[in-house]
Amino acid sequence: MNASTIVIIGAGPTGLSAAYHCEQAGFFDYQLFEKDATTGGLCRSLYQDGFTFDYTGHLLHINDAYFAQFITQVIGLDNFHQINRRSFIYSHGVYTHYPFQVNLHGLPQDVIIECIEGFINRPTYRSNPRSFYQWAVRMFGIGIAKHFFFPYQRKIFAYDIKKLSTSWTGRFVPSTSLKQMLKGALQAPDPISSLGYNSQFLYPAKGGISFWVNKLAEALHKPIHINHEVTEVDMAQKTVTFANGNRISYSHLISTMPLDVLLYKLKEPARVHIKRATNHLLCNAVVNFNLGIQRENISDKHWIYFPEKAFAFYRIGFPHNFAPSAVPAGCSSLYGEIAYLPHRSTPVKKLLDASLYQVKRLLNVNDADIATNLIITIPHAYVIYNHWRDKNINKILAALADYNIYSVGRYGAWKYASMQEALLDGKAIAQQLLQPQLKKEQDARILSGS
Repeated sequence: MNASTIVIIGAGPTGLSAAYHCEQAGFFDYQLFEKDATTGGLCRSLYQDGFTFDYTGHLLHINDAYFAQFITQVIGLDNFHQINRRSFIYSHGVYTHYPFQVNLHGLPQDVIIECIEGFINRPTYRSNPRSFYQWAVRMFGIGIAKHFFFPYQRKIFAYDIKKLSTSWTGRFVPSTSLKQMLKGALQAPDPISSLGYNSQFLYPAKGGISFWVNKLAEALHKPIHINHEVTEVDMAQKTVTFANGNRISYSHLISTMPLDVLLYKLKEPARVHIKRATNHLLCNAVVNFNLGIQRENISDKHWIYFPEKAFAFYRIGFPHNFAPSAVPAGCSSLYGEIAYLPHRSTPVKKLLDASLYQVKRLLNVNDADIATNLIITIPHAYVIYNHWRDKNINKILAALADYNIYSVGRYGAWKYASMQEALLDGKAIAQQLLQPQLKKEQDARILSGS
């Protein structure tokens, strides 16, 4: 049996970041394990017939000084495009600029009136809305909620929005004012908007989104143990067992695998009952369809939201507009996303077939235009922020930490997070665990007079 002070499970952005920041602190008594043959987690690109496809749309949004410094100094900016967002909403047969709540221009007149009137008459007296449904009405009024937020969030979460909490909204949903709404209704918007967290982003010029996370992996001095799928975590014995028969003991375990998967694999002491929370942790799955198209410039947009029920997918995007290298010369590409709850009997193939038909019709693409296609299924996509999660998630994470198990990252902490947050989460947990160790070493040096 091998042993290590810190064992890290998962070589996605959070796990790689934890390893990197251990090494930056001069700590090398760790081991990093990845269940797949390649690193990156969902921050990954696939290459097929000359096209580059990511695991859905992955764009680097930066608003943190440390992350900006990290990307500049560790990854380097030479292979990045800095891009101003061109995103739209397709509804009522027209394209309007994102965000919907400040860009009503071009919608049918009765829809614009309903949205503005709803905003003016919204129930601002409701100070602490419990559900996303109530929150959207209070923030934006019934018109905007009805024409965008309600249908779009139903599609992206595949869940009852009256059971969704509001704790996920944060910086991801821009607010508005009556002045902004009236201006956005009366005139066409500025094509370059700074509103929203994703108004600007970085994307690799070559290699797809895998580029930056591969560079992070290359920055590590210690090897990454690939093809190591966890089968059991023994909380009392502090051991991790893998499907290939290997086992390792640890003092501290950093887990970035999905929290529900970790709980399922726990071997608990008799007095511990964390595992029973497994089935209460809900998330949806996403089918990501990708098309390589033998035609130039099928769209000049970056991505488009589709709130209406008539469309099976909730979003499509165009990688050739992120980086020309994502497609062969004279070609275009697109990705689309369909969300569903895995535990329900969802007709996924029917939804996929309908989506492909609708996309081709919308963009005037014929079967003969399609050079290649790639379907990716993502079993853990968007965490469901229901009231059970809000009430219990910190208790679960604290109970694990009592046994020196730290479940971190987007799926480890069971939250919605960007790639920036993933890297910062890895940095934070490394610093948290190393602080006592580094202080101990510093005290020893002081005592020895060195």
